[in-house]
Amino acid sequence: MPAEPSGPSEPPQTGSFAAIPKTAGPQPDPVPKNAGPAASVRPDTMVHSGAPPKSGGPQFTPPPAVQGPPAEQRIADDEVTRPGPPRKPAPLPPRGPAKGGRAPKFGRPLTTGGVIGWTALSAIVPGAAHLRSGRRKAGYAFLGTFGVVLVAAVVFGIGILGDVGSAVRESTLTTVLVGSAVLALAWFGLVLMSYVSLQPDRLPQRGQIVSGVVVGALCVAVMAPFAFAATTVNAAQDLLENFPSDHDAGDPQAVPIKAADPWNGKKRVNFLLIGGDAAGNRQGVRTDSMQVASVNVQTGNTILFALPRNLQHVHFSKNSPLNRQFPSGFRAELPNGGLLNEVWQYAEDYPNLGVRGPAALKDAISTTLGLHVDYYAMVDMYGFAALVDAIGGLEINVQSDIKYGGVYGTAGTIKAGKRVLNGEQVLWYGRSRVGSDDFSRMGRQRCVIGALAQQASPPVVLANFTKIVQAAKRLFRTDIPRPLLEHLVTLGMKVKDAKITSTQFVPPQIWPGSADWEKIKKMVATAIRKSNGVAAPVQAGVTASPSGPNPAASAPDPSPTPTAAKPTLTPTPNSQATEDQSLAELCGF
Repeated sequence: MPAEPSGPSEPPQTGSFAAIPKTAGPQPDPVPKNAGPAASVRPDTMVHSGAPPKSGGPQFTPPPAVQGPPAEQRIADDEVTRPGPPRKPAPLPPRGPAKGGRAPKFGRPLTTGGVIGWTALSAIVPGAAHLRSGRRKAGYAFLGTFGVVLVAAVVFGIGILGDVGSAVRESTLTTVLVGSAVLALAWFGLVLMSYVSLQPDRLPQRGQIVSGVVVGALCVAVMAPFAFAATTVNAAQDLLENFPSDHDAGDPQAVPIKAADPWNGKKRVNFLLIGGDAAGNRQGVRTDSMQVASVNVQTGNTILFALPRNLQHVHFSKNSPLNRQFPSGFRAELPNGGLLNEVWQYAEDYPNLGVRGPAALKDAISTTLGLHVDYYAMVDMYGFAALVDAIGGLEINVQSDIKYGGVYGTAGTIKAGKRVLNGEQVLWYGRSRVGSDDFSRMGRQRCVIGALAQQASPPVVLANFTKIVQAAKRLFRTDIPRPLLEHLVTLGMKVKDAKITSTQFVPPQIWPGSADWEKIKKMVATAIRKSNGVAAPVQAGVTASPSGPNPAASAPDPSPTPTAAKPTLTPTPNSQATEDQSLAELCGF
């Protein structure tokens, strides 16, 4: 009987590893050393043929070559069958901004009102729209440029305020003109670029149309202030054409204008202000209103010397051709002729004398006053009315009713009281002789001049500059040289804040038909000393108002004159004596 195995029975081994005996511990490599290439294959990769092993050891044969799936398929299968968590897909790279524009980095999409609002804000604060749309570099660049331009404009304006006269320089006007044109184009482009930066194409069609129309109107509107500045400068340049570019070439004593000393060392400068009556039904020019403004160049204190238009038989300087023709006075051979207001036109009618109207009148008045007249400015009466209308009228204290028109004043009446008169009313107020005389209207004329000097302030002039220029171009004539204008503007600012007094040569102190020429000169000298602040002896007989004498003369008149012998009755009321009163006091400003 066969013996039973001592251990538990095991099923017989089959397969490729059936012939491998089981032993305890690690199994030795069954491949003999120094075997050939076929022996290098490990047993777990061999396929047993199932035949009984031959003597001498186990035999192994290589498995037949089996062509598997491609490597890519094997990798995919491995990934599917391999245990473990599934792999996460790789994140996609971030998308960059689309070509041709940038989406806003912050803020919600703009509505039609938002696009219009931000564009309008950019017209005031350049760069605001670019910052809103995320274009920070462009926004900061616009904002910085605007800051530089603003600072430059402020510095330029402070310079003008510090030297008001420089505003009429040719270089200043050219700078403003060119700057206005450049800034107008720059602001137009700024508004347009601000609108585009907000990407209005994202709006609905209706929003695009509305915003486009509004922004187009805004582009034109932002150019309006610069266009106004350019128009104003052009008007100023046209007005300056009325001033001669150089000093009067006909004056052999003319001195070039020096910037350091424009008045050539003079303490006072004298301007002859003429109101010309060149009506359409009259030939030539009659200088019906003549006043000399003597201005202290240091203080601006001014004296107005009013000369009657009917002052007869005035004399000329020794070197004047008219003095050789009229040694005894202008047309003294005529008993009722030779009025002062005829001198201008007489010289114009006889150019062979070698002196023209302005120079002849300046010479006659200089000789009469004993005061050299430096420059003149003539204003046509009807042009003056247009000038008054251009500044919105003049407020005048009308002391009594003034009738005007014809002999009896049938055209109308200017009622007494403080009233704002238009140009036509101012003209009648200064010229009417209904119920009065030449001397009364002389007093009203000086009040008109004082009101104009007081009320034509720089803001009023600037606000109505174009109208003023249009009125002045047809009424203005002068020999003030253009290089002197900037200094004249500065002097005018002093006069506006200084004291303006007046002296008139009217009865009973001066009778126009038989004037005391020496007394006139003394009255002038006394008024100048008082204006300069120098005390002078008081003498009755100097009129500072059409309604009262001014007791101010340099010294008592040592000898009787024809003026003193005249009766005291006069068409001009003289019951109110005044002493060194200003126009503000005399005219009730």
